Amino acid sequence: MLKTLHWTRLAAPKKSQLLGLALSLGIGAGLYLVTDGAIEQDAQERFTTMAHNAQATLNGRVKSYADVLRGAASLFGTTPELTREQFHRYVTGLDLETEFPGIETVNFARRFTDAERAAFEAGMRSELPEAGVDPGSFRIFPPGRRSEYTVLTYIEPRDPWTNRYGMDLQARPTVALTLANSRDTGQLSTSGTRVKLHAAGSGLAMRMPVYRPGLPLKTTADRRAAYVGSVGIGFGVERLVHGVLDGMPEGMHLVITGMSPDEQPGGPRGVYRRMVFFDNMSGKRTASEPAFELQLPIGVQNRDWIAVFSMSRSQLNSDLDNWLPLAAMLVGALGSFLLFTLYQTLSSSREHAMALAREMTQELRASESRLQQTNERLRRLAAHAENIKEIERKRIAREIHDDLGQNLLALRIEADQLAARTADNHPRLHARARLTRDQIDATIRSVRQIINDLRPNVLDLGLGAAVDWQIAEFRRRTGVTCELIMESDEIPVSDRCATALFRILQESLTNISRHAYASHVRVELSCKTDHVAMSVTDNGVGIQAGGRHKSGSFGLVGVEERIKILGGSFEVSNVPGGGTRVQVSIPFEGSSTVMPRPALPDAEWLDDPQLIA
Repeated sequence: MLKTLHWTRLAAPKKSQLLGLALSLGIGAGLYLVTDGAIEQDAQERFTTMAHNAQATLNGRVKSYADVLRGAASLFGTTPELTREQFHRYVTGLDLETEFPGIETVNFARRFTDAERAAFEAGMRSELPEAGVDPGSFRIFPPGRRSEYTVLTYIEPRDPWTNRYGMDLQARPTVALTLANSRDTGQLSTSGTRVKLHAAGSGLAMRMPVYRPGLPLKTTADRRAAYVGSVGIGFGVERLVHGVLDGMPEGMHLVITGMSPDEQPGGPRGVYRRMVFFDNMSGKRTASEPAFELQLPIGVQNRDWIAVFSMSRSQLNSDLDNWLPLAAMLVGALGSFLLFTLYQTLSSSREHAMALAREMTQELRASESRLQQTNERLRRLAAHAENIKEIERKRIAREIHDDLGQNLLALRIEADQLAARTADNHPRLHARARLTRDQIDATIRSVRQIINDLRPNVLDLGLGAAVDWQIAEFRRRTGVTCELIMESDEIPVSDRCATALFRILQESLTNISRHAYASHVRVELSCKTDHVAMSVTDNGVGIQAGGRHKSGSFGLVGVEERIKILGGSFEVSNVPGGGTRVQVSIPFEGSSTVMPRPALPDAEWLDDPQLIA
């Protein structure tokens, strides 16, 4: 049938060729679109990277300007009676022309009330000759009386700015609101208004409040009471942006805008509008091509300064980028046609391979079924071996208890009698008799430990008693604090289940003492409707990743296999905050009657602490 189908396909080559040609053209067109989109995305990413680099440079420069402003504010804050000459030396030391070329001026404006105006004017007229200013020309402007003023008092450099002495910054309502907000918050502020500069032509200003030193500044009322004025700087926007666009394509267009007070005559106060502060192309843009555009904020507090970067795609792409989509389309179409032809040639081989794979799958499923059966037989064998092992442990423990224990008891009685009879007459023999009795006592303790390791007799008293005894032994041996929580002293489980839970508890406590480094262990034993549950929790270091299945470690593996034999569930997990929790759940086996506690037989002398004290 496969051969017939193969020859049927070969009998219609034209149909296959047309199908392959159509498929190849579709793939070529898809590759063209994908390549063109990838080139556009790459151009977008390069444009975004350049814009973010420029933003970082602008933010760094503005931050350096803000640092100068903060330094000037700290100078006034630490030197209450700062003189004009000291301020002049401080600004001269900044070397603005070299270190901060964008900053045109640094100034201080003092705040005073109308009642203090006369004293302020007198003080200024006495100080201005030091700055080379005619004191007779000094005046506060704009003219008029106001409740309070914030007047430019110190200005550096001195020469270009002598006509600004006496300028009241609070005369403009929007500037007064900005100064008041800066005073109440203690934050840097910008007016957003263009200021006339001498070297740069036009620029912007930033100001920071100055407070009297030593006064509290926790609340708004505290800051208002300590407020003495503000320091400010003026910088040119063109010099701020100078060099930022160097290394970028010539078509990069940068526009910086910000919110500026819109003070229309007779209009409302506190109204702002967006204003262009800088445009490297004077607003000219190429409208014939689509452009990448990105708006990024510039880090100035209290004003929404935005840098708008834009550029057309053709200015970012190279010649290779322009013809690469066409080349991808041609290569994709030709390659697809060749692959389609190869597919027609290999179709029969593919069908043969699929038939072979189906046959191998059937064999694999049969092998998997046989493996499952083998695993089940091994599990039943393991269960039988575990049962035989527990029975043999119990038999060996009973034989040691009954035979060797009785002989040791007889030897101890004889040694004790010999020691008693020789106590007065034969000192040396008495010492040897006591030594023999001590050695017999040590042997009895060893025998008792061996019996407990094989199968503790306390298991005959019930699961609850066995768990309590094991925890007491662990506490005595390791010194670790142990907590046992049981709903009832009588746990209705079979001897097989009780033995399994006891062995699991032993293995868990052994792991804790060896690896956990814990100081507290909590054991919970509860009886549910259809199963008995036990959990062992410690506050140690927890189980490490892969530690449960570490090579050569079979403790937890043996516990898990023992639980599976009984049809229960087993889980080991880390406790939040540190530690490990082992949780075990085993269903009841048939009857739920409680095993009676047998009375102690006469041969239980090995458990009598008074006998071997």
